[in-house]
Amino acid sequence: MTLFGFSLVAAAILIVFLMDQLFLERYYESQKRDALYSAYERLDDAAKRDKITSDEFDAELVKIMSTENVEVVVLDEGSQILKYYAVNAQEMMLRMWDNLLDGSGIPSGNRKSGEPGQQEEQKNIYEVVRQLDSLDGQSFQIVRNTANSSQYIEMWGSLSGGGFYLMRTTMESIRQNSRIAGRFILYVGAAVMLLGAIASMIMGRELSGPIRQLTLISKRMRDLDFSAKYEGQDRNEIHELGENMNDLSSTLEKTISDLKTANAELRQDIDRRDQNERMQREFISNVTHELKTPIALIQGYAEALQDGIADDPEQMRDYTSVIMDESAKMNTMVQKLLTLNHLEFGQSEVSMSRFDILAMIQGCTASSQILMDEAGIRMRISPPAGELYVWSDQFMAEEVFQNYLSNAIHHCEVSDDTGSKNLDIRCEEVSGDSGKKVRISVFNSGTPIPEESLARIWEKFYKVDKARTREYGGSGVGLSIVKAIMEQLGEQYGVKNYDNGVCFWFELDAG
Repeated sequence: MTLFGFSLVAAAILIVFLMDQLFLERYYESQKRDALYSAYERLDDAAKRDKITSDEFDAELVKIMSTENVEVVVLDEGSQILKYYAVNAQEMMLRMWDNLLDGSGIPSGNRKSGEPGQQEEQKNIYEVVRQLDSLDGQSFQIVRNTANSSQYIEMWGSLSGGGFYLMRTTMESIRQNSRIAGRFILYVGAAVMLLGAIASMIMGRELSGPIRQLTLISKRMRDLDFSAKYEGQDRNEIHELGENMNDLSSTLEKTISDLKTANAELRQDIDRRDQNERMQREFISNVTHELKTPIALIQGYAEALQDGIADDPEQMRDYTSVIMDESAKMNTMVQKLLTLNHLEFGQSEVSMSRFDILAMIQGCTASSQILMDEAGIRMRISPPAGELYVWSDQFMAEEVFQNYLSNAIHHCEVSDDTGSKNLDIRCEEVSGDSGKKVRISVFNSGTPIPEESLARIWEKFYKVDKARTREYGGSGVGLSIVKAIMEQLGEQYGVKNYDNGVCFWFELDAG
């Protein structure tokens, strides 16, 4: 834009300069012809009114001729000077005679004594350079003085009131004015070109700056970066375009954000659907596998009773006892599976309340005391008495503790250190990320869980020792219920191996 502006100014100045060199002189020439003709009209009017020799016309003649830089000489019909305004009236008179007689001179018989050329014929020192078009019978021509090479525009002819006239103006003034105008144009042109270049640079910077900013914004928008905004303050079309790009950027950002949100939600829905389908398939497969054994036992013993294999009351009681035990195990497993299903599909509502966790633990252990006594387990609760309040869903917290306690009772073994079966329950306050917590841990002496199984014990139907789990009627669902409950509560839980046993724990908000 700067180069274009500079070139435009330079071209304009060059055209003006060329016009000056080619046509200014002719234009001046035309203007001088008009000035000579205007002076002639005033002169001719004075001759008609016979005022040409008056003092009044003398003042008017001086004003006209001095204004237009014109020399004039007026001759009567006898070729005598009536009026003149010239530096050398005699020379102009001789020049008038040359024009009247086509340059041959005036015969001495027609001249008075003492007139120029009387002693010898006057030599014509003027030559016609170019004849110009006549106007109303008046002759115009450009002549050159061969003595000093000066040129004049001449106008000559006769007056309406009688007599002759010759007016001329020098061409040197025209050429000088042309040269002065040419130099002036060059100087002014150089200054205008310099100012034009500066103005073009400033204007180019003012115009291209916002455009470059808009270009950068469009590139960042292309790369889905909508943080860049147009900050121009000019109230013009570029500012309006920038505001429109800002609105477009905000709209695109919101639209893309909405699309990404919808896409993320759709992916989550698909993942949930796939997970639900996978869980349903696993659930059906695992339930089928777990129910197959008790159903087979119930069916076998029932068929034996039907076929009369048990022929005495004692044997019949044994058969019916097995059928009842397996039925109870199936009922327990079904209840746990229903509970787990409700938890995993978010069908269980959390009801938060403040309760004494120690009282809840003592109630659960009291109901399991007979099982611990039969297994020869020595239980210890720390602290043994008092109150310790927590915030949680009491039913869910009790379900988690009951599963830990049941696992500990069934897997408790004799400790090599003490030679007895130990079950330790501990409640203690700890600091968590969201405030104070109460950690409840259940430790049972015995064999640690294999390291490769630690990450899988929370899976449904996973059993570390299938034979032993089957022996006490475990379904492999208890720890999965713990996991589902704790995730729904948003609390921490886990397991830790020790050399002499295993410790399961979970945390609740301190009350």
